Amino acid sequence: MKTAITELFGIEHPIIQGGMHFVGFAELAAAVSNAGGLGIITGLTQKTPELLAKEIARCRDMTDKPFGVNLTFLPAFSAPPYPEYIAAIVEGGVKAVETAGRSPEQYMPALKAAGIKVIHKCTSVRHSLKAERIGCDAVSVDGFECGGHPGEDDIPNMILLPRAAEELKIPFVASGGMADGRSLVAALSLGAAGMNMGTRFIATKEAPVHQNVKNALVAATELDTRLIMRSLRNTERVLKNANVDRLLEIEREKGDKLTIDDIHDQVAGVYPRIMLDGQMDAGAWSCGMVAGLIHDIPSCKELVDRIMSEAETIIRGRLMGFLDGTGATRKVA
Repeated sequence: MKTAITELFGIEHPIIQGGMHFVGFAELAAAVSNAGGLGIITGLTQKTPELLAKEIARCRDMTDKPFGVNLTFLPAFSAPPYPEYIAAIVEGGVKAVETAGRSPEQYMPALKAAGIKVIHKCTSVRHSLKAERIGCDAVSVDGFECGGHPGEDDIPNMILLPRAAEELKIPFVASGGMADGRSLVAALSLGAAGMNMGTRFIATKEAPVHQNVKNALVAATELDTRLIMRSLRNTERVLKNANVDRLLEIEREKGDKLTIDDIHDQVAGVYPRIMLDGQMDAGAWSCGMVAGLIHDIPSCKELVDRIMSEAETIIRGRLMGFLDGTGATRKVA
């Protein structure tokens, strides 16, 4: 399947693995890239630029296919040494960067000078247009269904993707709610040139997270995520657990007087305890509503191959069948 995204990043399938804290290590990125997608190392999970350089080298040892690095831009008061992280990316020969968080505008000259293709994650059309204006090569359009930070507009992908298609000149991928061949075909039909999967890739054999995390995703339904930090305008979609219940209690008690200090214990430093140690009630961790569509733990290659096979069956069989009169009798689960 050739799309603007496969051509842009030199990949076989229009599937990108989104950057995820304490998930996007070399093992997962290499497995996704070897399966024909674009694997992504999460840059800031590596505590120093030197450690990121080593992680890039490790990934390079595991795959000869293109892979990228996620770089999330945080508020200035806690800003990591971004120029040094970018230098590690450039020196490692990485040619794709997924940016997220705040605008990457001030770092675009350094990235473009190195010939790096930049895809910026956006939760609105207006932010997507800004990414286009500052020179991003593509956008990852993140709908309200997504795990992590869906923004504050609450627009689901059934509306957000066609709106992006109406406005953008650069290609974009659909992010949020993406799980299978149905997701890919739907995203393509709404104007995207591929899809970005985060939560779904956690429940794979190569994802270097505790088995408890993978089991939790298989067990979860589409009703098991919660939105936290709404009053702080830092909304995050997370998987329900005991500590998330406690956090929501605190939010209800504090109301508009809530500060980040009030929920510090539920959100700070919890990812290693959850992802590495499997302490599922340790705190809030990003998870999409797509958990309701996760029923197994395949290898990345099995997952990607299945998605592409499903997509072809839907396009050639069911959708074409509607035009030749046979589609009404064909069902795709």
